[in-house]
Amino acid sequence: MPAGHLALFYRDSEEYLDAISSFVAPALAAGEPVAIAVPGTRKLSLVREALGDDAAEVELLDMAELGRNPARIISAIQGMIDQGGGCLHYVGEPIWPGRSAEEIREATRHEALINLAWPGREVRVLCPYDAAQLDDAILADAELTHPDVMRDGRLAASPSYRGPAPPEVCEAPLPDPPADSVALTFDAGELKHIRALVAEQAAMAGLHPKRTAELVLAVNELTTNSVKHAGIGGRLYLWSEPGEVICQVQDTGRMIDPLAGRRRGRPGAGGFGLWMVNQLCDLVEVRTGGAGSTVRVHARGSTAAPGAR
Repeated sequence: MPAGHLALFYRDSEEYLDAISSFVAPALAAGEPVAIAVPGTRKLSLVREALGDDAAEVELLDMAELGRNPARIISAIQGMIDQGGGCLHYVGEPIWPGRSAEEIREATRHEALINLAWPGREVRVLCPYDAAQLDDAILADAELTHPDVMRDGRLAASPSYRGPAPPEVCEAPLPDPPADSVALTFDAGELKHIRALVAEQAAMAGLHPKRTAELVLAVNELTTNSVKHAGIGGRLYLWSEPGEVICQVQDTGRMIDPLAGRRRGRPGAGGFGLWMVNQLCDLVEVRTGGAGSTVRVHARGSTAAPGAR
């Protein structure tokens, strides 16, 4: 569990900046590493201005890029921790007004998994939540995933905290693929055909060629893992929505490690393929249980007309 994992419920820019400045001030005074990831250039500018000359000592990141797929964040923070230099003081705002419901669910899962990500390592984490604009249900889930909560300038233990177990909303079954999606049952002999099919369908949907190549690689990793670990292959679904192409791979295998794909491993080692999928895709949704596993990946950058399939 982190040395500290705190949710900040703020209602205006003044409260937001005061809390962030107070959180990082001891680290800056001690010469310890500080990283701040907030969404968008406006917030980055506000934080940079509030820090003044100290901004030069802080790694400032746009969470809209870093955490576009929330499953990437833990790996990125691990890289900062591994650089050393003392306790890492990290401010990360993975949920903000305007995020889709799917993104919020996966960011909420990320918030829960932070609590088991770095056992024995020194790291303090502050997670701001816009209490004036976010739904009450999102704030309630934040109380489930954070040991401590700051509200109205007062710090208190969260009576709802439930450790690394993601809230129930994160485990809700994924909606069924559209009835007109491309569907294919596959085994080892179908992997080459799947790569060609994904490339063809993504191009037809107007996905940028670079994103198409990345999606093909991600789906190849998922289907190869299905053949390797589930033993009998699985089932692929492929469709497009406005601005994105979506692929779903499901099989009878079960993922045991809740951090699978969120920490970088070595090529050929367990979890590396899913880690690479997380780096390649704009959103990755995972559901796993006794009946098997489903991984749904989103690749954005489509120029297709809405609803093209």
